[in-house]
Amino acid sequence: MLSADQLLDALLERARGPAATETVAITAALGRVLAAPQTSAIAVPPADNSAMDGYAVRLADVAHPGVRLPLSQRILAGAVGQPLQPGTAARIFTGAPVPPGADAVLMQEDCSADGADIVINKLPQPAENIRRAGEDIAAGAQILAAGSRIGAAEMGLAASVGLAELPVFRRLKVACFFTGDELVTPGLALQPGQIYNSNRYTLTGLVNGLGCELIDLGIVPDTLEATEVALAGAASVADVVITSGGVSVGEADFVKAAVEKLGRVEMWKVAMKPGKPIVYGQVNDADFIGLPGNPVSAFVTFCLFVRPFLLKRMGAADVLYRAFAVPADFAWSKPGARREFLRAQLQPNGRLALFPNQGSGVLTSCAWADGLADLAIGQTVQPGDWVRFIPFSELLA
Repeated sequence: MLSADQLLDALLERARGPAATETVAITAALGRVLAAPQTSAIAVPPADNSAMDGYAVRLADVAHPGVRLPLSQRILAGAVGQPLQPGTAARIFTGAPVPPGADAVLMQEDCSADGADIVINKLPQPAENIRRAGEDIAAGAQILAAGSRIGAAEMGLAASVGLAELPVFRRLKVACFFTGDELVTPGLALQPGQIYNSNRYTLTGLVNGLGCELIDLGIVPDTLEATEVALAGAASVADVVITSGGVSVGEADFVKAAVEKLGRVEMWKVAMKPGKPIVYGQVNDADFIGLPGNPVSAFVTFCLFVRPFLLKRMGAADVLYRAFAVPADFAWSKPGARREFLRAQLQPNGRLALFPNQGSGVLTSCAWADGLADLAIGQTVQPGDWVRFIPFSELLA
């Protein structure tokens, strides 16, 4: 049985990078992974411009507060003014280019209008309220590295230098199916002994949230033959196949056996709670990951192991989550023989509270929590102790 760190390292070693690329419009790039670095052909801003609504002046014309200067021009954003004549001021608006000759912009609150003149009530400082050309981005500078995941800020950054399209890796195809004769699709009536298939919708959200192309194969009957058919079909159309359920040691657990028959199993079981029975293998050219059937176990193991694996297969450069030390607002007096990931919520006092029921079937805990308190094997906790905390913001994006 591997430790959680050993499993993660082994998965990332086996995660092949993508090869195929395509070019998409910036508007279609959200969630994609950049295939090549991007540079700017222009400086941003392209010219010195005003950071405020106010008045552009020459320092030499304002020796002391109370100086009166006539207004010689009015410069709006998008317009280009004339060189500022000595002994005058220019009315200027935020984002407008600073006219040649001006070396400061005074906020309008620091000046008083008096007919066609202004009275300057504050001594300006050199370059005050002027945003210099290239202050944000120099011409020729790299703005985005290969392997960057494109979010809203990256879309805006690309647009700010005039890029209309971006080269990205092809979407990773991820096929999912779910085993269990007890599973029922929401919307249908439950019969005795049946439960609704929550894992299908949890994994749909998790896979789609990463920007993968999801192939949802639904519920598969609990037979070896049906599992083999579903697995062979999934492996023929997807880069990665993910299942939930059927990977433990029960008489009706057929997923691991199907993988062994059609391909190979390379890893099985991890020393953690929840989520011990996780499987990694390969079927033809597809990677296979079998998650536990318990809802919390499936959710936690996806976040900790599958997400980094998929990100690396997508071509992302940054795939690992960050953890932070946070004081506990709880006691944990029962040291475990496996590493434990407890559903925790950050309180207004800056400390972590635990969901009262940490069972692997209590999906409520995942919706309530902000992240996972990561306890080492044998670790106990008293209120005020510092614990390792992995926020869901690091695991769900």
